[in-house]
Amino acid sequence: MIDKIELQWLLSFQCVYEQLSFKLAAEQLQLPTSNVSRHVALLEKQLNLRLLQRTTRKMIATAAGKQLYQSITPLIQAMNDSLEEVSLYGESLTGHLKIIMPDLPFLAELSAEFCSVHPQIQLSCDTQLNPTEGLLEGFDLVLRFGRGPLDDSGWVAKELLRWPSCIVGAPQLINNAPPPRSLDELSKVPCITSLSVLQGMPWRFKQQQAVQVKSNFKVNSGNMAKAAALKGLGYAILPIHACQEDIDNGSLINIKLDHEPEDLVLYAFYAGRKYPLEKVKVFLEFLKSNCIELT
Repeated sequence: MIDKIELQWLLSFQCVYEQLSFKLAAEQLQLPTSNVSRHVALLEKQLNLRLLQRTTRKMIATAAGKQLYQSITPLIQAMNDSLEEVSLYGESLTGHLKIIMPDLPFLAELSAEFCSVHPQIQLSCDTQLNPTEGLLEGFDLVLRFGRGPLDDSGWVAKELLRWPSCIVGAPQLINNAPPPRSLDELSKVPCITSLSVLQGMPWRFKQQQAVQVKSNFKVNSGNMAKAAALKGLGYAILPIHACQEDIDNGSLINIKLDHEPEDLVLYAFYAGRKYPLEKVKVFLEFLKSNCIELT
């Protein structure tokens, strides 16, 4: 039967299944909507069954459509990976590289530089601090922050950068009450935490210690956390390099506790293969060799 079915029919069906829209699928595939609709119709005709139920309001997959999608998706991905790996025997790196990463200036600069060095690479980048598991599907690489042990997942994790961290507070905050000296005391004072990334709370310390802190100021930005700390809104956990100048000039005080904060780590996650695709491997090597001097 496979000799009677064209690959583009399957690609169109896969995209329509994911988007539940011929129009959105056509935009993603960069094809006319009529072509995508015709591909699905030809596939259904050849299989002699309905894959998608269409009404004027919505589209839903049939049981046969769901089964076909689940069966062909890993096969199409494997075929694409094989073709991209074979293409590496040419003179230049090629392929579509899909990434999620934080919106940080040094990562933006390196991504642009990488594409300049490898002009045959197509880059699609979504800037997210805390992508959900469902969003990760369809991406080759995810760059994400972490502190302490990582949760188990189907992704392979590689460390890219590590920043030692510290707890800081403004002089006006410390003047109102003695600063905390232990993790127990830290749990009773106002702190500035993340809204969603790094699980927000608890704060993680070395020797696998964790503290639930109190917070009325939650943000997903190190810059905003630092600004709030400078205003005396609470204690913040920050990379040392990001606040060293403020510590040196007295705008922030480095608070010494009975445990050191866990380092902030930028991890690269790629899908559960033992080895990354060549395009991912080369990009990771490029980041690893260049990002330290730009941070």
